Amino acid sequence: MSVKNKLKQVLIEDLNLEDLTPDMIEDDMALFGDGLGLDSLDAVELVVVVQKHFGVEIKDMDEGRPALQSISTLAKFIEEKQAQ
Repeated sequence: MSVKNKLKQVLIEDLNLEDLTPDMIEDDMALFGDGLGLDSLDAVELVVVVQKHFGVEIKDMDEGRPALQSISTLAKFIEEKQAQ
């Protein structure tokens, strides 16, 4: 399973996005605001989800803000951190 697909699955499961399927989440859809509609509390949960499922820590908002834009940006961040 690709990082993007796994991300979509764990987002739905861990953030209780009950009305969504992985196919409904586009890779470049914004995670917050008008895109997927996540909020600041979801951002905190998302940081925990990324560490739990991928072993990657998002240390602060300077690092997190660009990574948490979309599935694509988050998958790229995770892959780069795992490669280090």
